[in-house]
Amino acid sequence: MRNLYDVLQGPRLTEKASFLQEEDGAVVLKVNPKANKIDIKRAVEKMFSVKVKDVRTAKIHGKQKRVGRFIGSTSDWKKAYVTLSEGKINFAEEL
Repeated sequence: MRNLYDVLQGPRLTEKASFLQEEDGAVVLKVNPKANKIDIKRAVEKMFSVKVKDVRTAKIHGKQKRVGRFIGSTSDWKKAYVTLSEGKINFAEEL
């Protein structure tokens, strides 16, 4: 991945994500499915000026949705749990 803006797609603001941020200093982000852990680490460090300790990723499979008699599904996506060693990212204040 060349551009760091192509790697990171946005934060995941959930109760679990806010709990992880308070307890472990981890941030949960939605990332490009083709991005690897090294790309994610470099993008977070450059974009937010923090030091990354660890990156864990998870592929989330899309769910089947039904509208009337038609069945479709949501898209598959990738989630990254980024643990910070130095610095802090607070998405709630920026919104």
